[in-house]
Amino acid sequence: MRSIDVHAHLTPQCFWQATEKGGDWHTLKREKDERGQELAVIAGKRQALPPRAKWTPEERLADMDSLGVDVHVVSPYVGFYNYQLDTKVATATARATNDEISSMTRTWPKRFAGLGTLPMQDVKAAITELERCMTQIGLKGVEINDHVNGRTLDEPEFRPFWKAADQLGALVFFHQGGETLVSPRTKRYHLPNTVGNLVDRAVTFATLVSGGVMDECPNLKIVLGHGGGYTCYGIGRMDRGWQVRSEARANIQQPPSTYLRRFYYDCIVYTESALRFLSARIGPTTWRSTGPSPGSSPWRASHSRRKKRSSGGTWSDCSTSEPATQELGITASRPPKRSSRTTRP
Repeated sequence: MRSIDVHAHLTPQCFWQATEKGGDWHTLKREKDERGQELAVIAGKRQALPPRAKWTPEERLADMDSLGVDVHVVSPYVGFYNYQLDTKVATATARATNDEISSMTRTWPKRFAGLGTLPMQDVKAAITELERCMTQIGLKGVEINDHVNGRTLDEPEFRPFWKAADQLGALVFFHQGGETLVSPRTKRYHLPNTVGNLVDRAVTFATLVSGGVMDECPNLKIVLGHGGGYTCYGIGRMDRGWQVRSEARANIQQPPSTYLRRFYYDCIVYTESALRFLSARIGPTTWRSTGPSPGSSPWRASHSRRKKRSSGGTWSDCSTSEPATQELGITASRPPKRSSRTTRP
């Protein structure tokens, strides 16, 4: 069985190269703080760049080999969604990022598949770039945020996007970027990420289902990052709301739980019990995640099926199933067998 990591972010080399000597990349800049931490400067706001953000494809491949990962489904660094910027700027950064990911998939077709990014603040521009990703540059789909400047994706303005994704067979991977629903309440203790991340994903599931998007676009292929957040844990309450509240039934004829298997889930859930619960609830469609993102699983983890991690003994059964792989359009060939002595840089 192949090991496919669907949650593998990339900070594009074109950004690093353009900003190397104080230059800008489509208005984005880069600087360091007093500790030497690399920061992106976007519309005057500073944000820390993720660990290993400077990785070249060759360094990524070496790390994949050391972890026993066959394929990375490469997706953009979420700090570069750029929905808050002018559409022309967001389109330029999206095209440059998508072209770089496409180049990786063409150079190493057995090791990389790609997801693009879109200027979602302009639905027409987003659809245009989605079509380019799917029909011209060989990507499998796109990664998007749980909201677009505070608006959830069930809003009528986004329905043309969903219809396009449905018709094109595009995989849509949801991953939060920037502020979450927790952010207005508190920004302390890293809670906007550790709690807000999971809240946002549950809201994404609930709004797409309750808003009728999943019924109107029956062929959508959606991956909910971070195990779908609180979706599976809270599904009983969603069902209860559907049973007793007429507004919860306005757009759907079946309870929300019947839609759980319409989605795919990665398995960044961090504990054995949570992973077992997720697997039992939605079946064998969870995907391993080991990619370079803040707070991701320990790097030196064992990734064999039902094998203990050397760093903490956490159960892992996250090898992707072949049917799920085929449904999502990830068909990269299995690479040649690699030496177990390979080490990451």
